[in-house]
Amino acid sequence: MYARDNVAGASELQQRLPGVPEVEAATDMLRMLADPTRLRLMALLSEGEYDVTALVTAVGTARPAVSQHLGKLRLAGLVSVRRDGRRAVYRARGGHVRRLVTEVLHAASHRVTGAPEHD
Repeated sequence: MYARDNVAGASELQQRLPGVPEVEAATDMLRMLADPTRLRLMALLSEGEYDVTALVTAVGTARPAVSQHLGKLRLAGLVSVRRDGRRAVYRARGGHVRRLVTEVLHAASHRVTGAPEHD
């Protein structure tokens, strides 16, 4: 197939594009995931709920840094927090966010190991 065989009008292509608010929100979310510590936190939070103490131990980062990262992730809408007595318990917000984190880590694993991807 040649490029000219798959020609679409500009307006048709524009209709396929997501809106500006969606693109801005997606960009903000991806920017938050682009930090190694935040991505590691999100990998854990995609699997379950954890308090700050458990997350500090798991990622090996200072408590103030973990708290700051969690605050940014919360503001970006990637994590939710609930109170359990005096503890704040965090988890990844919703299935879309959990799948996004899982997929990007699987894609990275395939890239690092050279394993073939499945369509």
